[in-house]
Amino acid sequence: MTTTVPTAGPTPTPTPAPVPAAGPAPAPGSGAGSTTVTTGPVAAAVPGGGPGGFDRLLEAVVGERAAAVRNVPATLTCFTDHFPRHPVLPGVLLLESMAALARSAAGPGTWRLAAVRGVRFKHFVGPGDQVHLTVEVTAHGPHRTECRATARAGGRVVATARVLALVSDETTREGTA
Repeated sequence: MTTTVPTAGPTPTPTPAPVPAAGPAPAPGSGAGSTTVTTGPVAAAVPGGGPGGFDRLLEAVVGERAAAVRNVPATLTCFTDHFPRHPVLPGVLLLESMAALARSAAGPGTWRLAAVRGVRFKHFVGPGDQVHLTVEVTAHGPHRTECRATARAGGRVVATARVLALVSDETTREGTA
């Protein structure tokens, strides 16, 4: 199912995907049972939109991949202190954008970031840059999803994360009942 949101006029609420019938989950990459959502600039309706999220969701195939764009305005307050003569977007904000996109690829439900491994920051991201984020799901289950993420700006890779591990909020936390 593809939901397209027009770029002009008021931002409509995205149509929820139908709940698939009970049965075995399709293998990633098979295309069977996957839900594709393609949207226009809908920052208010984008999960994770805001300071640490992303501005526009380009594609989300639940259980497979997602792509988004994050614009870096010069008006972010972090640029006054990080760093005054050479403003740089803090890496943690770029990582949060990747995690927000990974939550979109993980599918419906509430997902939280449980672990991050193999993060590399290769180039600075500054005011006025547009960051293209991509996430590829490497393992997907009902309670845990793992993704690989890449951020590109100005035609080059600026950051990568080898593993972003998400767990469902329905998962019992270690040490609790």
